[in-house]
Amino acid sequence: MPDFYLSYLKSRFHGTVEGAGEELLICLHGFGESAAHFHPLTATLGDTFTLVALDMPLHGSTQWEENRVLEKDDLVALVELLLQQHGKERFSLLGYSMGGRLSLCLVERMADRINHLIIAAGDGLRNNPWHMFVTQTAAGNRLFKYNTYHPRLFFTLLHTWRRLGLLNQSVYKFALHRMNETEKRELVYNVWTNLRRMMPDKKLCKQLLSRYNVLTLLIFGKYDRVIPPVLGTRFSDGSFPCKILVMEKGHQLISAQLGLIIKTNL
Repeated sequence: MPDFYLSYLKSRFHGTVEGAGEELLICLHGFGESAAHFHPLTATLGDTFTLVALDMPLHGSTQWEENRVLEKDDLVALVELLLQQHGKERFSLLGYSMGGRLSLCLVERMADRINHLIIAAGDGLRNNPWHMFVTQTAAGNRLFKYNTYHPRLFFTLLHTWRRLGLLNQSVYKFALHRMNETEKRELVYNVWTNLRRMMPDKKLCKQLLSRYNVLTLLIFGKYDRVIPPVLGTRFSDGSFPCKILVMEKGHQLISAQLGLIIKTNL
């Protein structure tokens, strides 16, 4: 898996490039993951695409040294650098989980240069009220930071909501797994805060996907209770070319099988 580094302002982004296909597929990973996470796709997609993935700030081997949050302009500039590096004008885009949110932010700015948009178990298809509160308001962010180091109230609420049936077992387990150690809570706080400007305008995205006729694949896991398939049905309103595919899986979708599904449906 050939690694590369991209210098950007004061920062240094780590990435991987695999496959030898004619078309460039830029891959954006999920929370707590890295560029390497897309490796299984090369077996089935590597002859169609050259897969380029970047470690996002606070992930993998990327060093984010800007002393500020990541902006949509940064994301666009990084993609421009990748296109220059590979001598391409156009690209396709694959966003998994958190990377789905980032992909929609790129659609806002670069839809006219995107061939295909693939979003797998994509965050950003709906606005989670808790995420909005803790990232978009000063009071919410202070509470979020406090909870990172004093989580007792959070766990009490989590158990109570579960007992009252306000949380399903999958989401309960997911939250517990993400927040049961200080280090994990710090990562959630830091990443969510760093990406707080990455709030896509879904209405604008749909208009642009329609205007530039970007074939969109929305792929979900049938048993994913965190990003359920119904979100795709709501987003895909018939105004732009879109296919919704549901795999017999939970939230974790990246596999050679996913590559085959992408290849068959593009």
